[in-house]
Amino acid sequence: MLDSEMNGRLGDFGLARLYEHGANPSTTRVVGTLGYLAPELPRTGRATTSSDVFAFGALLLEVACGRRPIEPKALPEELVLVDCLWEKFKEGRILDMVDPRLNGDFDENEILMVLKLGLICSNDNPNARPNIRQVMRYLDGEVELPDEMRKHISSNHEGFDEFLHSLASSSFDTGSYIGNRDMDNSFTSFGYSPQSLPQARGETR
Repeated sequence: MLDSEMNGRLGDFGLARLYEHGANPSTTRVVGTLGYLAPELPRTGRATTSSDVFAFGALLLEVACGRRPIEPKALPEELVLVDCLWEKFKEGRILDMVDPRLNGDFDENEILMVLKLGLICSNDNPNARPNIRQVMRYLDGEVELPDEMRKHISSNHEGFDEFLHSLASSSFDTGSYIGNRDMDNSFTSFGYSPQSLPQARGETR
C-alpha cells in the first residue's frame, strides 16, 4: 500500500497466518492469490524475480481496470483480466477496459503505458517479461514501450487457464489442483514435489 507521501507500506500478512509452515517437510508449497500467481509457479514450485514481475503486472492492470485479475462473476471470456486485455489490445480497443468509474478523466498516453506495461509484465512466458529495473525505466519514461507486443504462450503452462476456468464454473468451491484452497480469501496453496508434479498438471503417468 502507499501512504499520502507515496511511501510503500506492508499491508497484509494474511497468507503468512494461513499457511501452516512445516506441515509437510517433503513438499514445497506455493502460496498466493489466484490472478497474481505466475502460471509457471504451480509447475516449478519456485518463486523468482520474474514471477514477482508477473504479480506486479497483475496489480497494474487491476488498478487501471478497476477489477480483480480473476472475476468469478464475469462472462467466461472476461474471467481472466489479462486474457481479456490481450484480446482488446489485438482489436485496438484496449482503452475499453479502463475503469469506467474514471468517467474518461485520465491522460490517454499514461493509461496506455500502464496497460501495455501490465500486459508485458503479465506475459505467460517468464523469459518475455522485463526485469524490475526495466520496469522502472519504463515508468520513469527513460525508454519507450515496444510498439509491437504479442502474447507468448508456453506449452509448459498448458492446463493453467483451464484450471482457472474450472474454478469459475464451480463457483471457486472445487478444483482438481493439488493444494489447499480457501477461496473466501482468494487464497491458494499448491503442493509441489517431483512425485506430485504430473498430477498437478493434470497428466497421467
